[in-house]
Parts: sequence; structure tokens; C-alpha cells
Amino acid sequence: MAEDLTSWFATRLPKTWFVGPPEVSSDGDEVLVLGTLPDVELAKGTSADGRAAARAARIDRFREETREERVKIAREAERHFKRKVAWGARCGGETKVFTTLSVPVMTRLRMSERSILDTLVAGGVARSRSDALAWCVRLVGMPQADWIQGLRD
Repeated sequence: MAEDLTSWFATRLPKTWFVGPPEVSSDGDEVLVLGTLPDVELAKGTSADGRAAARAARIDRFREETREERVKIAREAERHFKRKVAWGARCGGETKVFTTLSVPVMTRLRMSERSILDTLVAGGVARSRSDALAWCVRLVGMPQADWIQGLRD
């Protein structure tokens, strides 16, 4: 399914939007399309804060300039894949995700957080997202990143 999503978006996104193919990830509720924009060209000696502000501004401009086309593509994808579509952009070290879905699971969780809960359910550790969330809270001190990857593998 991930390849289907990636291929589907690759054929519909304008080639001028991103410097390469976008990252397309999903869970049962949402598809996230995250593209990389060309980095900003600034004068030598520009401060790190100035560079970050310019990159954030480039992302904001992309969001505004592509809104109408993104909405059309998202509507088509939502009909086809039966999931909401979220968008994001990366420029240099700055990343912004916009139009992202927040799903209630005792609290509002983003896709990356829901993915962890879904992995615990799929791995048989918990019966539901709610049970998985309670389990996670009890194990906050455990090095989750390595362990979660092990479950996925």
C-alpha cells in the first residue's frame, strides 16, 4: 500500500513543487505528503536565526501558493484511499506539517504517535490504542525507539 500511495502522489504532484520525490507515509486514518523545497540562498554570514526564518518563510509561501492545487489533489486522494491527506514541507533544517489530522485516542495524537500505538496492537502487546497508550505511559523510562523498531521488524 505504501508503494501505491507513493506512486499515486508521484503521478499527480507538479514536478516543480519539490527538489525530489516527496516522502509519503500513512496509517489507517491519514496520509502525510512531505516534500523538500529548494534551500534559501542568503548572503554569507547570515545568522542561524535569520536562515531559519527565511526557510520558514519559504515553507509558508509554498503553503499559500499551492493551497488550491493541494486541496484538489487531497480531495481526489481522500476519495481513492478513504483517508485524510496532510501536507508538509521541509527547507534546510526547517520542517512544517500543515493540514494534519488529529485523532482522539484519550488525547489527540499525530500520525507518528498513532503509528507507535498501532504497532503495539499489531504486535499483540495491547488490545486497542487506548490499552497501548496506557501501556506506554507505564514504560516511559524504557528506550522506546530501539524497542519499537524491533517490534516493527
